[in-house]
Amino acid sequence: MSSYEDYTRKSGNYDKTREPVGTEILVGCFAHAPVPLNRTVVLDAGCGTGSYSDALLGYVGRIEAVDLNPGMLEVAAGKLAWAGDRVSFHPSRIDELPFDDATLDGVMINQVLHHLPDDPAEGFPAHRKVFREFSRVLKPGGILTVSTCSQEQLRHGYWHYHLIPEAADALRNRYVPLDELLEILDDCGLARRGTFAPIDATVQGDAYFDPRGPLSKEWRDGDSVWSLVAEDRLNRALSRIRKLDERGELEAYVARNDAPRAHIGQATVVFASRP
Repeated sequence: MSSYEDYTRKSGNYDKTREPVGTEILVGCFAHAPVPLNRTVVLDAGCGTGSYSDALLGYVGRIEAVDLNPGMLEVAAGKLAWAGDRVSFHPSRIDELPFDDATLDGVMINQVLHHLPDDPAEGFPAHRKVFREFSRVLKPGGILTVSTCSQEQLRHGYWHYHLIPEAADALRNRYVPLDELLEILDDCGLARRGTFAPIDATVQGDAYFDPRGPLSKEWRDGDSVWSLVAEDRLNRALSRIRKLDERGELEAYVARNDAPRAHIGQATVVFASRP
């Protein structure tokens, strides 16, 4: 369950502007699992509306989908009804998984970790608990993929974050820097194997490029950063968009602030395994 976002309320809108990112990278990582790809059993930890599971079920054998939010699980179950018994849903915490030791071939966690209630000053203990649990349920040789964002991506990869700098900073502080994340993986008995950034992908798909997108609540529901925006700051940001639009400057504003994304992307996939 997110420590700051109300996904029960937003689950109905989430998929309207949200897409799985880097799924081809995930497939390539799970191809290194201890069994053939089409027989792998993969945990989708914090599955949300099931978009990543939906994308991977064409390649892997089975998905165990875990989420604590009933609204998100309901949407995921409807989306994945086509998969039949190749997917199971579990209302569960990701740090207390309902699986025995060494029973899974792979684990993926996609844009979830920043929702944990954690303390950077204490070395991110909630993150460590989650990764120890992943290490527990993975078979020897099992694969872990973590879709996250680098600090640089959070600073320069999203054009609309320039409209809401305080919230963007608050969100960035919830993300473990990549070097610290790799150290946590090591400490939890997981061997790092690489990092990849799908440069061309955007987490909100084509909707991301809509310069008037933030004016719509449905658009904002696709990025949890907006839940960290105070109401007065939200009103100022939306007013700025309208004024830029009235002056014919909005498209140029978006293009200028989006330019770095073409070089750094919006997300990073960390690839690791259990020795």
